[in-house]
Amino acid sequence: MQEFFERPDPVPGRGEVLIRVTVAGVNPLDHAVRSGLVPGLDGGRPFPRVLGMEAAGIVLALGEDVDGLEVGDAVFGFALTGGGTYAETTVLSAPNTARVPAGLSATVAATLPVAGTTAVDVLDQLGLPAGATVLVNGVGGGVGLAVARLATGRELRVIGTGSTAKREHAEAIGVRFIDYTAEDVVAAARELVPDGFDGIVDLVGGASLRTVVPLARDPRDVVAVGDMSVHDLGGRFVERRLDRENLERSARLALDGLAPVITAVYPLSDALAALAVVENGHTSGKVVIKVA
Repeated sequence: MQEFFERPDPVPGRGEVLIRVTVAGVNPLDHAVRSGLVPGLDGGRPFPRVLGMEAAGIVLALGEDVDGLEVGDAVFGFALTGGGTYAETTVLSAPNTARVPAGLSATVAATLPVAGTTAVDVLDQLGLPAGATVLVNGVGGGVGLAVARLATGRELRVIGTGSTAKREHAEAIGVRFIDYTAEDVVAAARELVPDGFDGIVDLVGGASLRTVVPLARDPRDVVAVGDMSVHDLGGRFVERRLDRENLERSARLALDGLAPVITAVYPLSDALAALAVVENGHTSGKVVIKVA
């Protein structure tokens, strides 16, 4: 059951900061946590639990052993200990939290812990040179568009798959789009890149992942974000770096115009609708909740 409720401000523990949430990011992982599919991410906190893994806000208090952050700082980061971010206040893990640099909005900063750093991680893992060709399987979502935008910034040729509703935002950032609802993905991809892709980023998993792996020149150049079975196909699972350094790097890229694409902003009172639109997969780009 999902509902709004009142709670006292969380108390930051060792290595945590209490923040007043300004903007929270919405991710598919949120409804996975709600469904009990990833119980290790609840921090062992009692019910009722608050959803949300990423946020930007203002530091209100510090727990013990927090370095590099001060009360009053504008920050963004991960709520990795179960505090949740669909709330007026929450706790973030200090080692996984960074200051928001001057010139970067809280709305953009709130998209960076998940979409921004994932995009950096998968493309670093592939290590493709300028001019290489990459397939982003599932390009239309928040992470997919972030990967595509960063890839074009690295001068990669980007082909992306998605449904018809995702075309406009993908093509706007330079993606050659393949609509899987209107054409055969494998045939269209082979026509565009007959010799095989230099790299593939998979954001769909399942049967779709198995379909696109043979399109790579080498299956080791396939990196999956959500499906561990990629190892059975010869590919690799994304190696995530959630530390402050990677957050700061994502922020610098965002300032350079390579931020995730934000397509919807909901008030906290409509948080359930924001989660629903991400869960049903019909939205493109990144969805955020404006709290303060």
